[in-house]
Amino acid sequence: MMPLHPPGRQPWQTYIEDREAIILADKLGYAEALVGEHVTDLAENVTSCLMFLSTLVHETKNIVLGSGTINMPNSHPAAIAAQVAMIDHMLKGRFIMGISPGGLMSDAEVFGNYKKDRNAIFLESINMVLDIWEKDAPYNLAGQFFNVSTENTKILEIGQGRIIKPYQKPHPPIVVTAVAPHSKGVTEAAKRGWAPISANFLLPEWVASHWPKYQEGCVAIGKQPEGKDWRVAKSIFVADDDKTAKEYGHGANGPYHFYFKQLIRKLVGAGGRGNLFKLDQAEPDASITADTMTPKLVLAGTVNSVVEQILAFRDKVGPFGTLYYPCHDWVDPALAKRSMQLMAEQVMPKVNQALKE
Repeated sequence: MMPLHPPGRQPWQTYIEDREAIILADKLGYAEALVGEHVTDLAENVTSCLMFLSTLVHETKNIVLGSGTINMPNSHPAAIAAQVAMIDHMLKGRFIMGISPGGLMSDAEVFGNYKKDRNAIFLESINMVLDIWEKDAPYNLAGQFFNVSTENTKILEIGQGRIIKPYQKPHPPIVVTAVAPHSKGVTEAAKRGWAPISANFLLPEWVASHWPKYQEGCVAIGKQPEGKDWRVAKSIFVADDDKTAKEYGHGANGPYHFYFKQLIRKLVGAGGRGNLFKLDQAEPDASITADTMTPKLVLAGTVNSVVEQILAFRDKVGPFGTLYYPCHDWVDPALAKRSMQLMAEQVMPKVNQALKE
């Protein structure tokens, strides 16, 4: 879930909507639900994914919940280690840990990381988190950006100075979002046993570039690469008729058009990431608009049409094992819920059956 809402909507309203989407997904049999976080964005107003997910611990039964992602440079490793371990216990292991350096520049600025090497901060942070979970207290971890110690204040026999370890051993599964074409990060993640998630706003050609990089990382550690470990996100809208599918899924008044309008402004206008939206890098960034990209990047149609589009997409990009269905603003709640229902009850059974044949 990358809930992106019009900035004018009240957070208390959108939080209810976002929770409702995950509760519905659980009832419909969706396997996983990951939620992102940003601190300085009124459109993406989940400021703490772990806090948000904690409200769903007792509202969901089967769906695996996950951070999508924890922006590691924006917090202290000890806080991350403790909070992730806590929610892993609350969910009794029904948790996936998504991590990243964070991609929103205003978040980087507010936390003092703007124009710093956030990849280096990210790596130090996750390494410290894993060390905290692996080692016993007291901790004496010293880095370039963070320090973790309870040496001076420990009373170990009563538990003081210790950080709880996760429910899952040695820790929850770790996933990372892949955005860059031919991402070296996918290879490095695979070397560490982490699974990639290819972002939903990438052209199919760039999604396809992630599979060879994942294979490369797996081979480097003597692991057989398997498509079941690769997750791919894709914006999808399923409707009962073609007219609704086109208007809501691709039209200027639909939530998908709004999503790409916001995203393009952030990534292209402010982030210098126009390369993500074009194959010919000589193409001017001005040509990248919500009008041009929404039809290219959103699969929309009736059940059989979407089934065909998903199968064609998978044939093009590679053998991913999990398809993520990103949630967008519920401009029309009835249509949004109906799409989720059709996706779970009709589209995916037909897709999975076709893949078996």
